[in-house]
Amino acid sequence: MARILFVMTGVDHWTLADGTSHPTGFWAEEAATPYEAFTAAGHEVTVATPGGAVPTADAGSLAAEANGGRDGAERVAAVLAADAFRHPVRIEDVDLDDYDAVFYPGGHGPMEDLAVDAGSGRLLTRALDGGKPLGIVCHGPAAMLAATRPDGSNAFAGYRVTAFTNAEETQAGLADRAKWLLQDRLVEAGVDFREGEPWAPHIETDRNLVTGQNPASSGPLAAEVLKMLA
Repeated sequence: MARILFVMTGVDHWTLADGTSHPTGFWAEEAATPYEAFTAAGHEVTVATPGGAVPTADAGSLAAEANGGRDGAERVAAVLAADAFRHPVRIEDVDLDDYDAVFYPGGHGPMEDLAVDAGSGRLLTRALDGGKPLGIVCHGPAAMLAATRPDGSNAFAGYRVTAFTNAEETQAGLADRAKWLLQDRLVEAGVDFREGEPWAPHIETDRNLVTGQNPASSGPLAAEVLKMLA
């Protein structure tokens, strides 16, 4: 049995360019699908958030239309009722040596807090440098922006990475309201950004790092992390 750390956003909003708050959090499928895959394989999941805040699911991600129908929405809601999500630990208290792999779900929440969370950034850098399987999906790669080395460079510079694309943000209707776009910032940080078709499953694996482009990529990403753990 492996111990897998889920690092999740602790906020319920994303501040837009005009200063208004867009209600959000994490995207339900991106946490529920990997959680199901990991626990079905016999692994243990611990959730960590900034300050130990109970993570908030984006309301839109709980809707039937976001989950292939009512049955899918009920399945996701049941998974997210697990104690791990209701009783997170503080990122600040995490000892990475206690875990065998690290996973970051997305949603717009990470754009608000994890993108500037130094504790999360240090954890990411340690996981990357230590060779632990590291899975990050959709807007979760916003957390990579806080993973800087002492010389100011980004720990992920030169890594092949995918994430929620500018095209997808535009189609979702938020690109022109955002302070910044994730794809742009990751490219500026020096990653080798790889873009797949909008909304289609797409993952990139580079050494111990696996990234997924969008919600549809969460299942394939979890499967790749499980292969690494095997």
